[in-house]
Amino acid sequence: MTQQDRFCPACAAALEVKEVFGRERPVCSSCNRIVFYDPKVAVICIVPREGKVLMIRRGTDVGYGLWGLPGGYVDRGEVVEGAAAREVWEETGLEVEVGELLGLYSESGNPVMVAAYTARETGGTLKAGPEALEVGYFSVDQLPELAFPRDRDILGRWQNGLG
Repeated sequence: MTQQDRFCPACAAALEVKEVFGRERPVCSSCNRIVFYDPKVAVICIVPREGKVLMIRRGTDVGYGLWGLPGGYVDRGEVVEGAAAREVWEETGLEVEVGELLGLYSESGNPVMVAAYTARETGGTLKAGPEALEVGYFSVDQLPELAFPRDRDILGRWQNGLG
């Protein structure tokens, strides 16, 4: 548990870690409420152009300086496809129409689930946003050094029509 996860959201008593439903979970020491932490949902988009895909060189702490598909976190109450379009615009300056959901990806021990979509450019001007150092298009066969290995797997599945 992190420092912020020390108190019950219902009664503010201290949380303890106990085995519940076959896993260690935070449980309130006073009201016995089991606290379930929701996973964080992120979105990424594959935006093709002339046989290449749009990538950003990350300017944030996770994977700083490495490359990835444009995307980011879905805000509470936001429609997932809307979040995907917003993130592409914020990071690349491009407006897109979000298309097919390629899949939902997760890894053991990682609280982030990633929804991968296809997207089609509809406007805007290609430029690096505040969280990107650079933007560019790359061949799936000649990708730069990636921040997240799953991006290569997702691109491979997309390229082979597996979604």
